[in-house]
Amino acid sequence: MSQRSLITVGVSVVAASLALSACGSRDADTGTGGGGGTGSAAGNKTATIGVIAPLSGDLSAMGKGIQHSVELAVKQANDSGAIPGWTLKVDAKDDEAKPETGKNAATALAGDNNVVGVVGTLNSSVAQNVQPVLATAKIVQVSPANTNPSLSRGKDYLTAPKRTYPTYFRTCTTDDVQGPFAAKYLLDQGIKQVATIHDKKTYGQGLVDAFTTYFKAHGGTVVAAETINPDDSNYQNVISKVKGSAPKAVYYGGEYPQMGPLSQQAKAAGLNVPFMGGDGVYDPKYIQLAGATATGDLATSVGAPTDSLEKGKEFLAAYEKAGYAEPSSAYGAYAYDAANAIIEGLKTSLKGASDAQGARQATIDAVGKVNFQGVTGDVAFDQYGDSKTRVLTVYKVEGGKWVPAKTEDMAKAGS
Repeated sequence: MSQRSLITVGVSVVAASLALSACGSRDADTGTGGGGGTGSAAGNKTATIGVIAPLSGDLSAMGKGIQHSVELAVKQANDSGAIPGWTLKVDAKDDEAKPETGKNAATALAGDNNVVGVVGTLNSSVAQNVQPVLATAKIVQVSPANTNPSLSRGKDYLTAPKRTYPTYFRTCTTDDVQGPFAAKYLLDQGIKQVATIHDKKTYGQGLVDAFTTYFKAHGGTVVAAETINPDDSNYQNVISKVKGSAPKAVYYGGEYPQMGPLSQQAKAAGLNVPFMGGDGVYDPKYIQLAGATATGDLATSVGAPTDSLEKGKEFLAAYEKAGYAEPSSAYGAYAYDAANAIIEGLKTSLKGASDAQGARQATIDAVGKVNFQGVTGDVAFDQYGDSKTRVLTVYKVEGGKWVPAKTEDMAKAGS
């Protein structure tokens, strides 16, 4: 997710694996500071994969799913003896979805000589502070959820893309794909008058910008463009402005803790049109916050539904068997693939290495060349570190659940 801070096929309703909660943690044998597994052997050298994600607060449901999915990948690698002579561990840090806290987490991980890679972050705004710290320490970073294009291709990514940090990769697709995907879906539904609202954060603003550009270029009209303060709880002022513009839908750039109440308050005020958001909204907690009037609201998310893919089913079964306290969340599969991208790289970089720190640059180089079939599809990176996969899904609230409405490969669609 770009602020979290990026897109279906006829499948079953989103599985319980995506029904998130925000409590508990995992025992040390598969989790923070541990990550051993039965394949560990006395005398093995140790390498650590860090995790930076919101493990507390409003977005902890997603953060915990990321953490546990990395723990699962590490446990499986240890159990199978994937890297002879080495035991992998996980060190998960809570960034609280705050940029400065994320920077502190990155600094702590960079100071640990055993750390060879980091999975994270969830939020693009946090990634902006984390990237330079990990790059300076030559630690590879693979995000399962950052969707802002500038993180990999720079601020001029549309006209003059330039890789920002050679250490940075991601397994999800980006807002310049997700925003147009959402716009295309609404236009295909005959909706040509839309109001936009965003939360002024990196993710939300970037998503709305990408949506707006495509929507206008293909015959749509943005009848109102408003913002909210994410710390507010009463949105009547912006709702009044938007309602007066008579939109047929509202596109929101931000996350579920704000869009849920926004949608509920808007419907109560008589603005009875679908609200649509990005992957930062795709969470069962959105439906809880938006209430009964959430029916018909929409969200896009990266990839096809995990439970519609063969490897996705295997991942969900292994995750359930591991007994984690929280479900894998919307980004669990992408975090699992991110961890395995690092592990694949370590198979090369740690071979013959005397210590983890000395293998950091070799790990960066090796991760850039990985190419394997992951839970979410082919895992491989382009020259900017972005995922080569451009699959996204639209989900619709029906019967109190997120139901897949459409999955499309935007690379094949030419977008």
